[in-house]
Amino acid sequence: MPDEQVRALVIEDDPDAAEFARIALRRFARMSVDVAADAQQALAALAGPAYDVVVSDIELPGRSGLDILPRVRELQPGVPVMIVTAHGSLTNAVEALRREADDFFVKPVTLERLAERAGELAEQGRERRAEAAPTVVLAVGAHPDDVEIGVGGTLAAHAGAGDSLVILTLSGGSVGGAADVRQQEAEAAAAVVCARLIHLDFADTRIDPAGGVITAVEQVITEVKPDRIYTHSAHDRHQDHRAVHEAVQIAARRVPGLWCFQSPSCTVEFRPNRFVDITGFLDTKLAMLAAYVSQAHRDYMQPDLIRATARYWSRFGPGTVVEPLETVRAAESVGRRVPVAGMRPLGEPGSELTAAP
Repeated sequence: MPDEQVRALVIEDDPDAAEFARIALRRFARMSVDVAADAQQALAALAGPAYDVVVSDIELPGRSGLDILPRVRELQPGVPVMIVTAHGSLTNAVEALRREADDFFVKPVTLERLAERAGELAEQGRERRAEAAPTVVLAVGAHPDDVEIGVGGTLAAHAGAGDSLVILTLSGGSVGGAADVRQQEAEAAAAVVCARLIHLDFADTRIDPAGGVITAVEQVITEVKPDRIYTHSAHDRHQDHRAVHEAVQIAARRVPGLWCFQSPSCTVEFRPNRFVDITGFLDTKLAMLAAYVSQAHRDYMQPDLIRATARYWSRFGPGTVVEPLETVRAAESVGRRVPVAGMRPLGEPGSELTAAP
């Protein structure tokens, strides 16, 4: 691995121990090193660019290094985690392994040994990531901004995990504004998460599943071969949203995973049973929505309402900001784990979707 590409995050509240690790990794492994003094700083750093290895203490202010391990895996799937602690009890060692830490060291440890093992883990992590095929995600909306409102944070989390994103918008949204302007805005929003945008021109407010929509969605599915799809709920007052839901149900009958998101026009019958923790990704969702300048006057586009809605749904899932989903099918691609930003089923805190036939 070229020197400038090797990045390590050290999570350590003791300044001397943090400096020890930083020197070891820089001098002997020639890594670029960031230091986080607590769990909050660490998770904020992990929500950004990818690291090649994480070196963490256990005893941290607030939450322990072991407590945040599942969240580390969600933010950066596949990153190797090396626990280095002065509290080398059997209980801590077993718990570290149970939470899938890649190695466990008891202080004191030499500079050379720390750097050597961190380098080995970084190399192994790079190899694992190179071998892992990305999950292909398709989000289907009736109008420009529907997908971003419903699952903008979830898409941002997918992007952070290195997944391949495609947004399919079925109409130009001409009833709500100039279609050409809204398409430009949709392209700008998709660019925020590096998603491919497919923008069709079915008639706004007159989308009919039998009028070629099912075939159009099938063609996109055949082309992009998604592992999971997000689309509108059936529990929606807007006729286009219901029509898209019906069309996707039929067109996506062979897609392993299918979930429905909440729109501003959803009724009280919208009953989610999956809750995606978008902590660290809400600002990206807001950036996507900010691309829709022509729609900025609408109440449901206001950042305070977006934040409040995400905060409300956190009552039912992990994290402090959450997007809700109704599950149609939850099977994943065979043999692959898809840890999307804390996606968990109602009543099963701490669980993680696992690939199944």
